[in-house]
Amino acid sequence: MYSPTHFKITDPETIRAFMRAHSFATIVTHDGDVPHATHMPVLFETETGEHGTLVSHIARANPQCKHFETAREVLVIFTGPHAYISPAWYATSPAVPTWNYTAVHAYGVPRIVTEPQEFATMLHELVEFYEAPRADRWHGEMPEEFLQRLMKGIVGVKIEITRIEAKYKLSQNRPEDQPGVIAALTASTDQTDREVAELMKQTQSTAFFTP
Repeated sequence: MYSPTHFKITDPETIRAFMRAHSFATIVTHDGDVPHATHMPVLFETETGEHGTLVSHIARANPQCKHFETAREVLVIFTGPHAYISPAWYATSPAVPTWNYTAVHAYGVPRIVTEPQEFATMLHELVEFYEAPRADRWHGEMPEEFLQRLMKGIVGVKIEITRIEAKYKLSQNRPEDQPGVIAALTASTDQTDREVAELMKQTQSTAFFTP
């Protein structure tokens, strides 16, 4: 991912929090001829690997399953809030429209989870991650036969991260124009615009960056 210095995020905790907050990700593989992508919830675990491990699953009928058997590196893309930026909000001119956005690219070699208990545990953790915060949560009750039939239709995957690229393009290269952009996005009726404005305020702190 092209990341000029202004936009590169290197703080590990910021990156981890981003991947957890935006866990519906895109898993990209290549079969040697063309790229393939699947959109799935992907959980980030810190316990294994130097940079952590990504955990997910896909339908067994998905042709992309075979790509996980080749030991080729895969790319997992996490995306967050983004917004159109109008030059009308800038204090300087001339200028052109642009787009502010946030993204993390994580790379690693996948491992198909074949051990039954490990597979069952990772599925349980996936459900817990999304259900635990809910007041009216589902506790995973279902007949064992039904569960086993469902598990046969999916494939568990763990991807130990080998490298991570994180980018917050939030007008850091135009400090004189940031106040106007933040004000305009904050006043927007669009919730995502307001989220981008909040992130812009945060990136004005050096806490997002490491030397």
